[in-house]
Amino acid sequence: MADHLDPDDDMQRMVVRKGEATAKGGHAFQRLLQLAETRDSGQVHRIALFIAATYNGEAFPFDLFELRAVDEAISDDMLLCIDALRWGQSDLHSLVPDGDRRVRAVIEQWGLKWPEAK
Repeated sequence: MADHLDPDDDMQRMVVRKGEATAKGGHAFQRLLQLAETRDSGQVHRIALFIAATYNGEAFPFDLFELRAVDEAISDDMLLCIDALRWGQSDLHSLVPDGDRRVRAVIEQWGLKWPEAK
C-alpha cells in the first residue's frame, strides 16, 4: 500500500514545530541577552553582536563563523535563535520582557554603532 501524505497532518506538524522553535528561541535569546547585560568578555562581545544582528541585520551584520569562537552552550543558544527566526513567527526581542529597550541598551553598552543615515 502506498504511503499517503495527509496535508492536514503536515500542517499540524508544522504548526507544532513553529511553536516549539519559537519558544526555544525565546528562552535561548533570554539567556544570551542576560549574558550580554551582565558579563564582560570576548565571547560576550560576540553575543552582543549576534543580538544586534537579530534585532537589525542590515545595521549589524553577523559573520556566522563567530559561532566557532564561543562556547558550545552559547553557540547552541544562537542556533536555537536562528531556528526561531527561520520560522518568522516573532522578532526575538519581542519574546523577552522589555526586549526592545534591553536590546538597544546592549547595543549601546557594547559600543556597537548604528550606520550613518544616508
